[in-house]
Amino acid sequence: MTEREPAVPHHLDLDDLDRKLIAALQVDGRTPFSILAQQLDVSASSVRYRVQRLQDSGLFQIVGIANPLNIGFDRLALIGISCEAGTAPEVCEALAELHETSYVVLTSGSFDVMVEVVCRDIDHYTDLMFGTLQKIPGVVHTESFFVLKAHKLAYGWGVGAPS
Repeated sequence: MTEREPAVPHHLDLDDLDRKLIAALQVDGRTPFSILAQQLDVSASSVRYRVQRLQDSGLFQIVGIANPLNIGFDRLALIGISCEAGTAPEVCEALAELHETSYVVLTSGSFDVMVEVVCRDIDHYTDLMFGTLQKIPGVVHTESFFVLKAHKLAYGWGVGAPS
């Protein structure tokens, strides 16, 4: 493991029970472990252990998702970022530390990095862009895509079959 790799594993060997737990909790993350245990025909302690193991691995978290445009945030934007050669991973690390970022990915194509930011208003967005984001070492060019209306915010994709 190099210095830049995260401390958490990149994957965890998921079995059928892990996949079923993830799928059920993506539908309703507040489902009591006792109900999940009944549905999956296992003990509540097994459910508790498995969910904790998934969370500890960094592969799974249970959170409440709100549409930022409906709760007082005026600016939701996707930003494409071009970086100096070889700096994109470090740019991603710096972006991931920012409170305003909700999604940071290393990409291929026209941009090296794509990031989603949530800001209170245009002044907050302007400060973020010119005072912080564009000053990150390695950032060469940015292109903003403002979200006008979110038609779908979903995080419940299926859990793939074992490879």
